[in-house]
Amino acid sequence: MKKNAIASAALALLAGLSPLAAQAEGHYVPGVEGIQAASAPPPGVYYLGYLVNYNINSFRAPGSSTNLPGHNSGTVTALANRFVWMTGHQVLGADYGVEAIVPLLRTSLTINAAGISDSRSGVGDVYVGPLVLGWHGTQWDAVAAAGMWLDSGSTGHPASAGKGFKSTMLTGGLTYYFDTAKTLSGSALLRFERHGKTDSGLRHGNQVTMEWGLGKAFGPVQAGVVGYSQWQTSNDSGPGASLNKSSRHALGAEVVYPMAPGLALKGAVYKELRAEAGTGPQPKGSLVRLTLVKAF
Repeated sequence: MKKNAIASAALALLAGLSPLAAQAEGHYVPGVEGIQAASAPPPGVYYLGYLVNYNINSFRAPGSSTNLPGHNSGTVTALANRFVWMTGHQVLGADYGVEAIVPLLRTSLTINAAGISDSRSGVGDVYVGPLVLGWHGTQWDAVAAAGMWLDSGSTGHPASAGKGFKSTMLTGGLTYYFDTAKTLSGSALLRFERHGKTDSGLRHGNQVTMEWGLGKAFGPVQAGVVGYSQWQTSNDSGPGASLNKSSRHALGAEVVYPMAPGLALKGAVYKELRAEAGTGPQPKGSLVRLTLVKAF
């Protein structure tokens, strides 16, 4: 029974490490946007490839700050393929667009405390966003968006890519440029996720994610400081619910390098500063992210 309980917790953890989640309760992984996170592109079709690698060096027991005994480790490598079409039409004075995200994951997990060793690759839960609004001012940009994470990924094994539930996600944010040449920027982006129920009837608590970035342009290259915070804002409900709430906070650095017209490479490294345990075991480790931005 104890072994099965730890295996179930490991499954929840791996679902939380899908490319668009950073803790066991949500789909979205903070830290993938960074500098100018709240700036929507001009009309056109865009592809953004978010390559995320998360190295895990310890696991916490469910609902506590105690690490599981023995040697336990894992890695998650994910490519989140994001497609954005800014249509050229306007709604409420903003550029209107739609988007979709198709994540691909490779997860390897070793939890000797539970006798688990599993490695799998697959397509995670897909995001469909029918509403993207981008406003642009002389020294500011703003964005608002809404969409849903579908319960489309496999959940049959500890290292499977899916999470087992749907989520509605709302987004809003602002980028401000401190000079008219737009060489110095500050941005903040908020995402709210409301989760649906799993097949067992468990509903994870809602969560809020805040990403921020301070960037400076040095000719065509940008560099800056980035960070994120993520909080669980409501309690779990249903079978297996916990009264504990999760949170995590991280700080990092980012560089944006233009490779060709319409093609840019964004890279960032984050270090987790603090994490508080929630319903499932929380990983301790570092997040490395590369973003390929291509305009068509």
